[in-house]
Amino acid sequence: MKKLFFISILIFIGYQSYSQGCVAIRSTGGMCASDHHLDTSKWQLNINNRYFKSYKHFIGTVEQTQRQTLGTEVINHDYTMDIAIQHKLSARWSWMLDVPIIANSRSSLYEHNNVGRYLTHSFGIGDIRFAVYSWLVNPEKMPKGNIQVGLGVKLPTGNYNVQDFFHVTADSLRAGPVDQSIQLGDGGTGITFELNTFYNLSRQLSFYGNFYYLSNPQDVNGISTARGATPSSSSIQNTSNVMSVPDQMMIRAGLNYMVNDFTFSAGVRDECLPVNDLIGSSNGFRRPGYIVSFEPGITYTKGKINFYAYVPVAVTRNRTQSVPDQITTKLTGKYTQGDAAFADYTVNIGMNIKL
Repeated sequence: MKKLFFISILIFIGYQSYSQGCVAIRSTGGMCASDHHLDTSKWQLNINNRYFKSYKHFIGTVEQTQRQTLGTEVINHDYTMDIAIQHKLSARWSWMLDVPIIANSRSSLYEHNNVGRYLTHSFGIGDIRFAVYSWLVNPEKMPKGNIQVGLGVKLPTGNYNVQDFFHVTADSLRAGPVDQSIQLGDGGTGITFELNTFYNLSRQLSFYGNFYYLSNPQDVNGISTARGATPSSSSIQNTSNVMSVPDQMMIRAGLNYMVNDFTFSAGVRDECLPVNDLIGSSNGFRRPGYIVSFEPGITYTKGKINFYAYVPVAVTRNRTQSVPDQITTKLTGKYTQGDAAFADYTVNIGMNIKL
């Protein structure tokens, strides 16, 4: 019973699923509500590895299949290792520090004047996050279910002006900021809010639910989207000449079923990069949208170590109309909506260690 109780509340908000592609939500941290309640361990370490390949373009919910047929699709390879440490202060209170290490690459034609398909890269530490958590009820009085509230700050530690070389011609290069989707950070200081819950339906079956929201009050970070060239007059008019600092949101819910040392999970995951921020303006270039995924997973417990693997598989992908799209629509009288590339699935593999 106790082991089921512990495993049932493992939540993997930390595997930063970048809404799978150019609709990018950034690192949300390691293990947030972990198996801390009735355990005597004061410290936990969570190491999560996340990888995806985005290449399928969508405008709204309509896939732009011609991009792959013509060979003009943009291909992102995104890898992140989230290293998160959590310390238990009391039965109800704990804090968490997450440090993401990111390695991204982007292959495209249009960014290189269509003279050939070339790569740009980014590597380094992303935006570090610190959060404090509290169970609403003392876990000793609520062993069957509980709700945890988290409040944190996301720091602009990731380089949001990573630069690489872009081809002007086959033989000449120009340095400039890489695409927003592979930048290491967004350049803003944000506030995070979380709700994490679980309920044990039986000795083997349990329910989990997670809500995460990052509010980025800053409007834009001032980084050019022109890849080292002069921004166009139209991009200046609709504000897409600089990168936005967007909010992020994620919701998860599902069931866990325990068999001996294994816990099998099945749930739904919804990630969203909103069109409009909760606080402040929403100008600048962003690729808003959401992705709904079916999320199977498995956890194996061996002593003080939990090994896990989760693979969210995309069910619905939607690239929504951004603020610059709306401005262009108003200025030209012609409906405008950009596209974004998404992945089919994300691979999340990691471990949680009680220290």
